[in-house]
Amino acid sequence: MKAKTLFEKIWDSHAVYSIEDGPEVLYIDQHYIHEVTSPQAFKGLDDRGIKVFRPKRTLATADHNIPTKDQHLTIKEELSRLQVEKLTENCKKHKINLFGLNHKKNGIVHVIGPELGFTRPGMTIVCGDSHTSTHGAFGTIAFGIGTSEVEMVLATQCLLQTKPKTMRINVNGDLKKGVTSKDIIMYIIAKLTSGGATGYFVEYAGTAIEKLSMEARMTICNMSIEMGARGGLIAPDKITFAYLKKRIGKLTDKEWESQLRKWKKLKSDPGVKFDKEIKIQASDINPMITFGTNPGMAITVTGNIPLSGGLEDKKDESFLKSLNYMGFKPGDKLAGRKVDYVFLGSCTNGRIEDFREFASLVKGRKKASNITALLVPGSKLVEEQVKREGLLEILNDAGFELRQPGCSSCLAMNEDKIPAGKYAVSTSNRNFEGRQGPGARTLLASPLTAAAAAITGKITDPSEFIN
Repeated sequence: MKAKTLFEKIWDSHAVYSIEDGPEVLYIDQHYIHEVTSPQAFKGLDDRGIKVFRPKRTLATADHNIPTKDQHLTIKEELSRLQVEKLTENCKKHKINLFGLNHKKNGIVHVIGPELGFTRPGMTIVCGDSHTSTHGAFGTIAFGIGTSEVEMVLATQCLLQTKPKTMRINVNGDLKKGVTSKDIIMYIIAKLTSGGATGYFVEYAGTAIEKLSMEARMTICNMSIEMGARGGLIAPDKITFAYLKKRIGKLTDKEWESQLRKWKKLKSDPGVKFDKEIKIQASDINPMITFGTNPGMAITVTGNIPLSGGLEDKKDESFLKSLNYMGFKPGDKLAGRKVDYVFLGSCTNGRIEDFREFASLVKGRKKASNITALLVPGSKLVEEQVKREGLLEILNDAGFELRQPGCSSCLAMNEDKIPAGKYAVSTSNRNFEGRQGPGARTLLASPLTAAAAAITGKITDPSEFIN
């Protein structure tokens, strides 16, 4: 029997039909939807008189453009309000499970899927959102789709897809203090560039990856898309199983053991060949921060901006244009520069572990007077846990406020926008021009680096505060 990668095992077991010299029909186990990319898809079904084929395979939430303050009040922004109302209407009509605004389990789609036990190893998962790759942390094939594809999945529970190539990125060794999973993936993207994994599905492996928590693994898989990958995944192991055991209910011991036996087989075969393989030493990674307008433009927090884009002239023009937008110059040092905003949250870093890290660094210190902080939990359950663990008290004592769950300032489809020209150290996933608001200048970083900026008022290496 031919040796297979983990990706190939899951893909092949879900391929319903192969079109000669064309794509394959892939069965989808779990479909996540939200208020922004679903209305047109539902309208397409209605126009053709089609019902949702398997509504129990779809889970919905409101997250992208909901406010993160006064959620009990009517949404002020008209388009946001209409989209949330339409989601509620469509889910009721088609009998889809909805964790809407003010539901006790509401939250960002890629946060609540795993925390409620819907994301499980060996699945195929899609959502009308590019960061669906998050769920790959559980050993799934998870990727974002467009609105027409959302309609296709609602109608058929299948999707036409071309099989991507495979890449394995091995990260071995021990991480330095102050280095997190966000730094790992930012280091990888900077090394490969924002297009370096185009056409591939990436498996992350190695001793450094195996030691990571599920929250940390989700952060890494979440940003796979930022280097052009179709998605990323990590083989499930005892850390995965322990996480799921707490979140999957209504299973007898016998049923759990049966699931476990299947999940333990989900790993790449020994000696299997990937289309591309990369090796990285964990000890080479330091706290990272972006300086440009794509996630591949990143350096160490204490480093200097490169003197050029390192590519041909046309690409260097783009490099200089990006620096001009950010108000930087080639060779500039970022450490010590004043910033205006700090954002902790998003489907990348809005989980309880991220709030623990942030709180651990600001504990006993005070927020800098020049900083406006947006601390936004990824779900209602994370919000409750922040309070239950005493983290809210630590944050309040340091001068911070906790907002309500939502995508918030990650993409500024709500009121949480960064003003033009202002700098934001952000734990989100994209630093494109205007991503956090027209003219906003985004510096991507880890929760620890964001915390260091929040208490110093400037770009600071978090290692300075860690014994």
